Amino acid sequence: MSLVVTVPTDRLATNIGAVPDGVELHVWDFTTPPPAPRLDIVVPPYMGSAGALEKLEGLEVGLVQSQSIGYDGVADRLPSGMPFANAASVHEASTAEIAVALMLVAQRQFPRFVRAQDRGEWSPVFAESLADRRVLLVGFGGVGTATARRLAPFEVELTAVARSARVDQVDGVGEVAVHGIDELPALLADAEIVVLSLPGGDSTHHLFDAGMLAHMADGALLVNVGRGPLIDPDALLAELEGGRLRAALDVFEPEPLPAGHPLWSAPGLVVSPHVGGASTAMNPRMARLVRTQIERMLAGEPPLNVVIPRA
Repeated sequence: MSLVVTVPTDRLATNIGAVPDGVELHVWDFTTPPPAPRLDIVVPPYMGSAGALEKLEGLEVGLVQSQSIGYDGVADRLPSGMPFANAASVHEASTAEIAVALMLVAQRQFPRFVRAQDRGEWSPVFAESLADRRVLLVGFGGVGTATARRLAPFEVELTAVARSARVDQVDGVGEVAVHGIDELPALLADAEIVVLSLPGGDSTHHLFDAGMLAHMADGALLVNVGRGPLIDPDALLAELEGGRLRAALDVFEPEPLPAGHPLWSAPGLVVSPHVGGASTAMNPRMARLVRTQIERMLAGEPPLNVVIPRA
């Protein structure tokens, strides 16, 4: 069996390394003609794949392997009949790192220290801890559970929410009673830090609107490493400007955050420019996933992580 596989960068091809006999590995960034009319596995560019998917029209494609976890809106742009797999297993660790980093940066007031350093000022402050805080994880999939594992040494009081109630066993954490999303308003009132890692889509669009934000406790910190549209930006801006809530966000609506947008200067907000998965862990993990997909296809096994099946 022979396979034609494309990846968008030399770096990813290098990380994949030698491929089995019969596999052709090409670097194709979608700016030139495709290397063949039949492509068994196509990896689109990272953070730009949505706009590139139309370029697959007219090709015979066995699998479109995304480099992102999220796939909201992809079905509307993916040519008919092409299966699509997300990058589950690639970004969870790095995104969980960003979630914990944003909590620490906001709680311990690191933006204050950076600004003071720019002015050459010694500016100590008695800040909020992460230890002993009541943390509510809204979303308990790959990123949520990875965040829970990383929070375990920080001695927080952890509560989790997902689409439906269940009991999960999480390595390094133990048994976690996961609450259903219908319980979210009641749980928000007791949380000091709320971390969002839900997927995008119609069911979660502006889940945190003015009404939901109103359920949060005074002074609470809202962290978003999921999707920007989870939060109504106007409603959040009102809470920040009123000084009732704080936020640390890696994702936004709109994105990139335009110059002059009022969130840039909103009090109590830490801005991270959608870099949750952008770390040195990404390329080696993405390479492992592509190698696994190649091996499974050669063995006649179904690919992993298919979120949009072949029509």
